[in-house]
Amino acid sequence: MFGCAATAIVLAAGPKFNATGPDAAAFGAAQNFPVGDRVTWNTTPFLVGSYSRYDTIFPSHRVPRATAPWNFQRAAREPEIRYEFGGKTLSLDDYLSHFPVTGVLVLQGDTILLERYQYGRRDTDKFMSASMAKSVMSLLAGVALAEGRLHSLEDSAAQYVPGLKGTLYGQTSLRALLQMSSGIEWDREVNGVKDNVNTQKVIDGMFDPKANPLALVAGRSHRAFPVDTHFDYSAGDNEAMGLVLKQVTGKTLSDYLAEKIWQPIGAEADATWWADPSGLEFPASGFNAVLRDWARIGRLLAHDGAWNGKQIVPKDYVVAATTVRPADQHLQPGGPTPYYGYGYQIWTFAGPRRMFVLRGANSQYVFVDPASKLVLVQTAVFSEAADSVNGKSETLAVWLALVRQFGAAAP
Repeated sequence: MFGCAATAIVLAAGPKFNATGPDAAAFGAAQNFPVGDRVTWNTTPFLVGSYSRYDTIFPSHRVPRATAPWNFQRAAREPEIRYEFGGKTLSLDDYLSHFPVTGVLVLQGDTILLERYQYGRRDTDKFMSASMAKSVMSLLAGVALAEGRLHSLEDSAAQYVPGLKGTLYGQTSLRALLQMSSGIEWDREVNGVKDNVNTQKVIDGMFDPKANPLALVAGRSHRAFPVDTHFDYSAGDNEAMGLVLKQVTGKTLSDYLAEKIWQPIGAEADATWWADPSGLEFPASGFNAVLRDWARIGRLLAHDGAWNGKQIVPKDYVVAATTVRPADQHLQPGGPTPYYGYGYQIWTFAGPRRMFVLRGANSQYVFVDPASKLVLVQTAVFSEAADSVNGKSETLAVWLALVRQFGAAAP
């Protein structure tokens, strides 16, 4: 009996850790991958350290883990992964040998097929979301709808945030905010000079303690395109939706997430969310979580918002968030990018098979195939030059190979 148990432990495909990685010297290996500050964090020598210690650089709210974490199963052995790219047949080891991935995890159903880390990163490190935070906020909007805090996505933002009455954002529907289709311009040129040189730095309030998110959103005065006609990847739309959620819940996004999603899905570690001096989390970025908790988010989405038989986020909301309505031509795949389309803060694929992906700058991904309950989580420190070009992303090639290999299998 004891011998069998020991054998199972030896064969189980647990996490694999690599102390180095491609171009490790450039990423600060000699200094043990140092963490930058508010000025240097996003520069090459500090990327590895900063992307896994983001909440030590910027003030953040804590999202407490579950008191009783839900545990994954593990495959007995890592599967062999092969994919085609650049006219070559490559392996996962080939991919990791030249692409600066800090963590990668493949999940099917309840079973982790593989879990790897590079550059000395551990499975206890919290990896930065970049724009994957937008998708996390979208799930909270779905919960707020289910609870009746939001009545309809066709409602205007001003119906929930009195301070937006009479403003362009106040006149914009929640659906348009979630779809990045407000048409409201942030970097407008007046006499050849932009009125907002760096939208993100101003809107998040991190670099200006006197910044007021509501005033910044309310102050937009130009709609460059009619609502629901043009996709514009705008942190302003996120900020407006974050203000709505804070108003209707009476809570921070972090507290609402902890209560409604993070703890119900059995998160194993505390997460953190970048917060500005006003106390509002930056809903467009700055969410940090361990790799397996990102996989739990992927599992939740693979089950269309259900967790072990309990509906956490409404199914109809998740399906709507991960598809594109025929009427929304500007959001169809090939519109927002040459490959992806856009739902409610989640990127969609073309074709009859419903697949989707959470995406963040510098190649942060959570890919999801609901049909096979397949999930790929990746954190990294570099963006592929052809990331948005049809058929030219190596990470996308890996994902599509996984779907071909495991997509027909029942979880």
